[in-house]
Amino acid sequence: MSAKEIDVKNHTIIDVRSKEEFAAGHLPRSKNIELSKLLKHPEILDKNHEYYIICASGMRSGKACRILTKQGYQVINIKGGIMGYKAKLV
Repeated sequence: MSAKEIDVKNHTIIDVRSKEEFAAGHLPRSKNIELSKLLKHPEILDKNHEYYIICASGMRSGKACRILTKQGYQVINIKGGIMGYKAKLV
């Protein structure tokens, strides 16, 4: 799924960028969990819930999705990341 296709009202979005990147602008209703923290503590996510993972360009979120999928989590990488999102950031 690409960033321009995401419906921020109906999906749980996890932003794996740094706190500073997140503060500079992020998707509405997204939650910031830095990549290193998410990979060290994946149990903060619910394996019975689907998550959309985003970063700046799709590289970090892609890495997170590959690792989390192998651990049984339902995750979808938002390809193109924040750079591909065309609506207003908050």
